[in-house]
Amino acid sequence: MTDPRPIRLLLVDDDQLALHGLSQIIKYGAKDIELVGAASDGGEAVDAALMLKPDVILMDVLMKKMNGIEATRRIRQQKNPPEIVILTTFDADGEPIKAAEAGASGFLLKSEEPTAIISAIRSVAAGEGALSPRTARQMVGHVRSIAADPQVKQAVALTKTLTEREIEVAKLVAEGLSTSEIADSLFLSTTTIKTHLAAIQQKFGVENRVLIAVIMTRAQYSIKP
Repeated sequence: MTDPRPIRLLLVDDDQLALHGLSQIIKYGAKDIELVGAASDGGEAVDAALMLKPDVILMDVLMKKMNGIEATRRIRQQKNPPEIVILTTFDADGEPIKAAEAGASGFLLKSEEPTAIISAIRSVAAGEGALSPRTARQMVGHVRSIAADPQVKQAVALTKTLTEREIEVAKLVAEGLSTSEIADSLFLSTTTIKTHLAAIQQKFGVENRVLIAVIMTRAQYSIKP
């Protein structure tokens, strides 16, 4: 039996030191991930995604020419697009959330441990989102600081469309638990959790679990603008 094809990864960051550090993490920490290229600008990333056909892209948000939000939007409009994980420090006003709305599959703090970075790549390649508990805690504070009344009201209305079990699942997503961790927590199978996640995404009108977490966070905190 042959080994499965490695996950093809593209790195995007205008900080050359960050690119080098990430490439070293992949080179020495994950034999099942193949680094197929790197880009230092969003425009380069759009072209590289077409040429290199990566499975996953680690995308910085703040870049001087084309930022990660616009690059994510353009890449996700391509045929059979790769999954995108946003690299963030949560210090830009709403930009990580906007990137998720543009089609990113996950958030990843630049300060995450190497094992968390590798785990995020594997998760999105497998069709799951990437939102670690540490990232989720950062996101809660970030969403609370920028959410306005209309967003909160809309989020509350959306959560009212969920069943009790779906609410339980959505809350655990917002805490940064993986599919298997949610399954263990609720004593259900991963298949059942995936079914609940698909239903939640449909009811919320979103394409990834990161936006499930954003909506649940908004709904749980009545925030004034």
